[in-house]
Amino acid sequence: MPEPEFIAESPPLLAPPWDDGNAGKPRIRDVRVIRTAPEGIRLVVVKIETDEPGLYGLGCATFTQRPLAVVTALEEYLKPQIVGRAVHDIEDIWSMLAVSSYWRSGPVLNNAMSGIDMALWDIKGKLAGMPLYDLLGGRCRTAATVYVHASGDNPIEVEDHARRFMEEGFTHIRCQVAVAGAATYGVAGGLDSDDPHPAHLRLRQDAWDPHAYARALPPLFEHLRLTLGDGVELLHDIHERVPPITAIGIARALEPYQLYFLEDPLAPEDNGYFPLLRQQTSIPLAMGELYVNVNEYLPLIQGRLIDFIRVHLSDIGGITPARKIAALCEFFGVRTAWHGPGDVSPVGHAANLHLDLAVPNFGIQEAHRFGDLAQEMFPGTPDIHEGMMWANELPGLGIDIDEALAARYPYPDHPLNGAWPPVRLADGTVQRP
Repeated sequence: MPEPEFIAESPPLLAPPWDDGNAGKPRIRDVRVIRTAPEGIRLVVVKIETDEPGLYGLGCATFTQRPLAVVTALEEYLKPQIVGRAVHDIEDIWSMLAVSSYWRSGPVLNNAMSGIDMALWDIKGKLAGMPLYDLLGGRCRTAATVYVHASGDNPIEVEDHARRFMEEGFTHIRCQVAVAGAATYGVAGGLDSDDPHPAHLRLRQDAWDPHAYARALPPLFEHLRLTLGDGVELLHDIHERVPPITAIGIARALEPYQLYFLEDPLAPEDNGYFPLLRQQTSIPLAMGELYVNVNEYLPLIQGRLIDFIRVHLSDIGGITPARKIAALCEFFGVRTAWHGPGDVSPVGHAANLHLDLAVPNFGIQEAHRFGDLAQEMFPGTPDIHEGMMWANELPGLGIDIDEALAARYPYPDHPLNGAWPPVRLADGTVQRP
């Protein structure tokens, strides 16, 4: 089939039939991509500038394992389609960009679209003079309860780390423990880190042993329940790194310890095992950070096979699809738990928070506590205290960026440009990260 003839002209060629009704409304003047790494993690931030002086919006397009591919998608493919468009037509712009490559979805395209989508919502909030949560229907809660990450080389170290969080007022703590002599997700940062990302900086480089890992978990949570008591909610992330039948065994073994949820027990490729997993355990299940296509998670929601949806907002395309997912989940009793590690920019965390405040079926928010440098670079970064994340009252996403400071922290040198290094079994077989 011959490709359709396309003549590169001015943006009105791509404008919708009703564009004449947008006369006098702000329009997109430029789309700029800001690359920076204040904590060594490759962030991609989009800044949409309008023809109205001083009016701009920020969005997160961070795909830290493929940041340069996202930058190219934004600068070479998406920007030419939207310059000149009215900033209010968010739904139409999202739908247009989603089909413009013919082959749809995928993390590169979705992250690029997310940067644009979040920035347009930021602008819309600024034009309305309202925080985004008000524009989305208003608050359903005062602040968003968060969970943080405790880890250690043994159960006692994990307990000590968790106690420090409890003393700070955190009530939900994800717990990961090392397996001696084996690569173990989420613990190589030790007690100095409340977040396992970026994985290529903190992943233990020994061979991965899924069965030793599975055996280590029941003693860990037995110790934590005995020492920490029932007044704290405990979580765990399998990170889809074990065979499905092993994940089912882990879920059954951990059920006596009353976890708040068990995260990513299965990989997206193993979705077919969810009915069996659901039959074998009543432990709450959280899934989603690797999903990029609605057809991956829709059957799990419809089938009531998961309890928390954990999609990474920029990987699904931004706020526009996320608010629809939240509304869908509400009707099926599924709560939100947006992905929120360090490889989500502060802009992305702000987007998470505004949705957390506005959706009635909020469950929990993963937290990353940014250091002083990142907070200086991104004024308005959501504040975390008393075990919750708090929004400011500024319009839009309520966050800004110091571009001069961002330029002083370029991407660090890395042979794989941020890609996740291979995780292997003892015999050398590559495993999912």
